Amino acid sequence: MSPTIILICFLAYTALLFIITWFTARKSTNRSFFLGNKASPWFVVAYGMIGASMSGVTFMSVPGWVGTASFSYMMVVVGYIFGYTVIATVLLPLYYRLNLTSIYSYLETRFGFWSYKTGAFYFILSRTIGASFRMFLVVNVLQIFIFDAWHVPFFVTVLIFIVLILLYTFKGGIKTIIWTDTIQTTFMLLSLVISIYLIVDSMGINLGEMINKVYLSNYSKMIFTDWSDKRFFLKELFSGTFIAIVMTGLDQEMMQKNLSCRSLRDAQKNMFTFTGIMVFVNLVILFLGASLYIFTSFKGIQLPVRTDDLFPLVAINHLGPVAGLVFLIGLISAAYPSADGALTSLTTSFSIDFLGVNKRTDLSEPEKKRIRQMVHIVFAALLLMVIILFRAINDRAVIDKLFTVAGYTYGPLLGLYAFGLFTKFSVHDRWVPLIALLSPVICYFLSEYSVDIFHGYRFGFELLILNGFITFAGLFLFRKKRDPKQKK
Repeated sequence: MSPTIILICFLAYTALLFIITWFTARKSTNRSFFLGNKASPWFVVAYGMIGASMSGVTFMSVPGWVGTASFSYMMVVVGYIFGYTVIATVLLPLYYRLNLTSIYSYLETRFGFWSYKTGAFYFILSRTIGASFRMFLVVNVLQIFIFDAWHVPFFVTVLIFIVLILLYTFKGGIKTIIWTDTIQTTFMLLSLVISIYLIVDSMGINLGEMINKVYLSNYSKMIFTDWSDKRFFLKELFSGTFIAIVMTGLDQEMMQKNLSCRSLRDAQKNMFTFTGIMVFVNLVILFLGASLYIFTSFKGIQLPVRTDDLFPLVAINHLGPVAGLVFLIGLISAAYPSADGALTSLTTSFSIDFLGVNKRTDLSEPEKKRIRQMVHIVFAALLLMVIILFRAINDRAVIDKLFTVAGYTYGPLLGLYAFGLFTKFSVHDRWVPLIALLSPVICYFLSEYSVDIFHGYRFGFELLILNGFITFAGLFLFRKKRDPKQKK
């Protein structure tokens, strides 16, 4: 496929996003940037969140992951259902009752200054790393199939991608993202469906026959009963529950979209609708992964060394130019929502949680806007540097890295919120940063030596739960009688 054609499609797609930006970002204010003026239609948010939650990581890594993990990831998705239910019935009512813009300000109300800053810090760390992982996938593909042919350095490719995202989120923020996410979700889903159709058509069979092939293959196995296996179904079920809670319910990016809805009831309808669509879409992605492996076996295609490369290898090199173009548009569509949402939420969190622009009475609205815009630019530069660093050290399936990192950085948030919501104790606030630092360190050593310590047991995604439990236990040790004036 010609790099020029790919570039034209990429620019055309990006131009569409800028058209949406022009309509949504007019007369924008800090309130519209942070909360979309609390006027986002819930069904638009629910649909757009599919693209934001899937990202380029899911789009590329999960299909390749089927080769080693089969459909076991579906048990994680089943866990998501329970996690999203907790978000809709426990966390969203709390956030709306306290009228929060940054969800981490709850920690200041509940525990104090240092707990608040610790929670916000871990979000910024988690989202910076996670968003960089996701963006790396897309930028790396663009580099290989477009810019390498023109001898453009990887640094320049990353810079172009970051600048484009910076420009269309710079003014409108969450108000713009709510609507651009819907376009991006649509293109991503179309890409999945068309890719499956092209694979089936290339093999000369119909969809029903492919479904039967997948069902009869080892790839369709969902439940693994060996307790020491990373794919053990109970580990994945519980891990999925808590991954959903922390990576959606305790994540400023995802909750910022929910908080932009008109009311709590609308936000809850959004979460339940989003849950149903999410389960179906993940099943389609796993089906695509199995179809890719069946296709490579049928055609005698050698599998790539990295499973992340399976989808692009088949789409671009073995299914014709249309499939390659569909894949690239789908990948870009999956990556843009996670990138733009991350940049906006990082700006929101730092502006409110560390700079306190929403509380600064000594600043005019134009001054607050200038501060927010400067923060936006700084985080864009930070993402640029982390993506380049990640390319230098990347050596495993990206989705595995993403959840491993989440297990370390989201764990303290899980422990903090669980302790705040389910106990009546307060804590010695000044010790919270130390507790939140030691917990991931302890988890790291337990994970590294778990085979020896626990007689062959290997940690998987449930490392997140352990991390949260250790943080919870640390807070319990440093508890004190709760001030009755504090809000829950």
